[in-house]
Amino acid sequence: MGGTTAETSSAELMVDLIISLDGYASAEGWPGWWGLEGPEYLAWLGEEGKKNYTFLLGANTYRVMSGMSGEAAAGGSEFSEDEGAALTGLDAVPKVVFSSTLQAPLEWANSELVAGNAVEAVREMKRTGTRPLSTLGSLSLCRSLLTAGLVDRFRLVVFPVITGRTGRERIYDGYPDVSLEMVDSRTFDGRLQLLEYVPTVIDGPPGGGPG
Repeated sequence: MGGTTAETSSAELMVDLIISLDGYASAEGWPGWWGLEGPEYLAWLGEEGKKNYTFLLGANTYRVMSGMSGEAAAGGSEFSEDEGAALTGLDAVPKVVFSSTLQAPLEWANSELVAGNAVEAVREMKRTGTRPLSTLGSLSLCRSLLTAGLVDRFRLVVFPVITGRTGRERIYDGYPDVSLEMVDSRTFDGRLQLLEYVPTVIDGPPGGGPG
């Protein structure tokens, strides 16, 4: 059984996702973070924001997040103070947007448009770059980068909700088989669980062929 781990490079790439217990990235009618963000989690997000990541995202995530950031900056939105600060804080962060439909220059500050093959572009960024890389949403991009063996860390924050009826954006659809070696875990606010892994793409179940 073969396996694919992240290629050796200067710039480490992390897939970073928030997820409900049943595997959804969001849910219709629920607030951001499923309404369960607490002070420990928000403080941790603030610290993560100081790590000089370059964020990678696709066109759909770009449209949604840039619109939300602009809405938060304009004031009078329905975002909480913490949500608004997190959204407007993304303005100053370097962002690389992969899209064949968007047009340069992008309006969201510090956003670079790449129209070519995302996997090859990220492979080159990892080879030549020095800043850590992290995905921002963009589920199909995350899947492609993982399948290509470019992901060094796979990190989840699991929210204790089941949104089987209202859940949107199933995270693992279309994924290859992946083995995960846990390298970090912690609990925020007594309810949110961070899980961080080194991923290895595999051909099938260990010790045998495809089931």
